[in-house]
Amino acid sequence: MRLSLIFCSLLLIVNTAYSQSEKPNIIYILADDLGIGDVSVYNKDSKIQTKNIDALAEEGMRFTDAHSGSAVCTPTRYGILTGRYAWRTRLQKSVLWGYDTSLIARDRFTLANLFKNNGYNTACIGKWHLGLGWQKDKNDSVDFSMPLSSGPNSAGFDYSYIISASLDIPPYVYIENQRVTARRIEIIKENKGPGFWREGAIGKGQKHSKVLDDFTKKAINYIETQADNNNRPFFLYLPLTSPHTPILPTKEFEGKSGINDYADFVLKTDALLGKIKAVLKETGLDKNTIIVFTSDNGASPMADFKTLESKGHFASGIYRGAKADIYEGGHRIPFIIKWPGKVAPNSVSTQTISLTDFMATAANIVGSMLSDNQAEDSFSLLPVLLSKPSEYKRESIIHHSIDGKFSIRKGDYKLIFARGSGGWSAPTESAAAKSNLPGIQLYNLKTDIKEQHNLASSLPDVVRELSELLKKQIESGRSTEGSGQQNDVIVKY
Repeated sequence: MRLSLIFCSLLLIVNTAYSQSEKPNIIYILADDLGIGDVSVYNKDSKIQTKNIDALAEEGMRFTDAHSGSAVCTPTRYGILTGRYAWRTRLQKSVLWGYDTSLIARDRFTLANLFKNNGYNTACIGKWHLGLGWQKDKNDSVDFSMPLSSGPNSAGFDYSYIISASLDIPPYVYIENQRVTARRIEIIKENKGPGFWREGAIGKGQKHSKVLDDFTKKAINYIETQADNNNRPFFLYLPLTSPHTPILPTKEFEGKSGINDYADFVLKTDALLGKIKAVLKETGLDKNTIIVFTSDNGASPMADFKTLESKGHFASGIYRGAKADIYEGGHRIPFIIKWPGKVAPNSVSTQTISLTDFMATAANIVGSMLSDNQAEDSFSLLPVLLSKPSEYKRESIIHHSIDGKFSIRKGDYKLIFARGSGGWSAPTESAAAKSNLPGIQLYNLKTDIKEQHNLASSLPDVVRELSELLKKQIESGRSTEGSGQQNDVIVKY
């Protein structure tokens, strides 16, 4: 059995705390395509004022160097729930689609398993996007009347109410405890513009514009139910559908930002957090509930950057690139934790962290051990949260783009194994190849946070050191200390 690296030094602190009070409830809110520059507490020049997210930062700790496991959504979600980089699986690039099979292996230990094994009630409400076990009929078509063979419940959640993938990817059906709730399935045509979705199956009566509100109501109802049955702590994983396409601010928020539909939708996302905080206060759960708020990757170009920037708003803040890219704008994200009585209010951490780190953090919080084959890329944030940052053990971090391009960061230096963005921003890989740009990029983020000056040719020793470190962490099947593990497939890098 592997103890989280700081487990021994912190176990006494945690156990002492919990001998006097209940284990904390935990709500993990994951926004979808929210840029770091879209959150006003992260961007002094933001033209979108996210008052509820800002208030959460005032009540807890804000991380300024936090990163999603990937620049797109499916792999990031895998990393959150497993504490493992998703490129160790079959998903080497891009994302899953609505009818794809599960990315989380049956025997893979998950965050939900961890909490459930430690007495928590667990729930997943929102966008899943990790593959499901659809059943087929005799014509080899999906049988929506049959229970799914895999999904959130088989990954350790006691309760789930989800959609299969992003809200622009069919099928558009609610799935409760691995059963489709709709009694009748229809076909909806493609919708274009900021309210974009693809043609496909939809549950009769279901409307895209109501999905975020429906998930909010389900989450509030779940919290109220747990408050009534408060003999067990709970873990609520709440992956939102916003502000990802379809960008559909409801009437209350239309025009509220004075910029465009995307900015209005960000305000609606912010308001959802306000509603969650309000119900916690009303039920008296706020004093013993950890809230995590973050995003799965950077902002998408579907936000209409041209209009936003004409108003002086930059969704990626000062960073280069956006969703899908290997540059900072693709994966540097807002990350805020409120933990009453534990995390100092209005505190800021500059530690370089990954969303994969939450699993080891959770293990420390509940006083549990992790085996060598669990959470292989997860470093506990507990020492940072308890104002002991020198005990945080992460020394490097690996990033991954939609095209499957790698980068590795250690200290100030970030080495990119791509000619261009590795994603959608200019230069794309094909354009960079035509321009004969170098095959690797090295940036000093301390002096060049906008990643403008490639130092690869002038610092060969740094390139060599980081290249060898990436190879080691890929081939050993882990980035944490412990016995070597197998990747699910051969990883190309």
